Amino acid sequence: MTAPSARPTTTPVPAASAPAATPLAPPEGPAGGAARFGPVALVVSAGVSVQFGAALAVMVMPRVGAAGVVTLRLAAAALVLLLVCRPKVRGHSRADWGTVLAFGVTMAGMNGLFYQAVDRIPLGPAVTLEVLGPLALSVIVSRRLVNLLWAGLALGGVVLLSGHGGGGLGFGSLDPAGAAFALGAGVMWAAYIVFSARTGRRFPQADGLALAMAVAAVLSLPLGVYEAGSDLLVPATLALGVGVALLSSVLPYTLELLALRRLPAPTFAILMSLEPAIAATAGFLVLHQALSTVDALAIALVIAASMGAVRSQTRKRQPA
Repeated sequence: MTAPSARPTTTPVPAASAPAATPLAPPEGPAGGAARFGPVALVVSAGVSVQFGAALAVMVMPRVGAAGVVTLRLAAAALVLLLVCRPKVRGHSRADWGTVLAFGVTMAGMNGLFYQAVDRIPLGPAVTLEVLGPLALSVIVSRRLVNLLWAGLALGGVVLLSGHGGGGLGFGSLDPAGAAFALGAGVMWAAYIVFSARTGRRFPQADGLALAMAVAAVLSLPLGVYEAGSDLLVPATLALGVGVALLSSVLPYTLELLALRRLPAPTFAILMSLEPAIAATAGFLVLHQALSTVDALAIALVIAASMGAVRSQTRKRQPA
């Protein structure tokens, strides 16, 4: 998610998130390669947008810090979504608002922890550690023995990352605090998936997402102001913050919304499992963060585990 984007999900158990407010159905007609290329291209484009947006955020951090970047991103994304969706604030129950509040809290926590992570460790390893949260949720909810295999494969990838630089389980040359922040972001991503699904069931279209994004922006504001102060209002910094919001939230959400009209959610989740690789590529091209062979193997193991977990969950749901 995913560098974590503000993307809700309809499925509470995949290894990656998918937009919740969109009714999902398998694509009509033949499922040939040509028919699927369009939505697949949209999903991959969304992943590229998210991870290059995260890379841009890392470049903005020297100006306003990690908390400042989170504030800029969430505030800009909330403003855009509120203007586009114009959600109704009346007629909702207390339970509806409680769900939106929980969704907003998890969104703020997920973004805050993730950007603290990428401020300390390379983008590829950060996303790899983060994706363990949704993967663990998939394994726990599915209760299938085969998913223990995928969990073990992912654990192998983490062990390789933890030995990064020969430091054993101390995460080697990876900053331990950065690794801990990435793992915490993964926990919040798992919670985000749960509350995103609940929000999608309670609110029409993307209204719940817009309201939750506003909650997340309000929660992040004090930390951003404390860290960056008036630097948040520098025009060039504001422009970069809007760019991060568009690349990491607004554009990928729109692309996924279009893709999921023709793409089943499990296929979407498998494609989203590629995000650690996209993140590593973005880190290399934009931030010049080179990965060792061991790092690349670790990321590949986690990607394989995520894809395997989603595929086994898909087989479970298929009628006999």
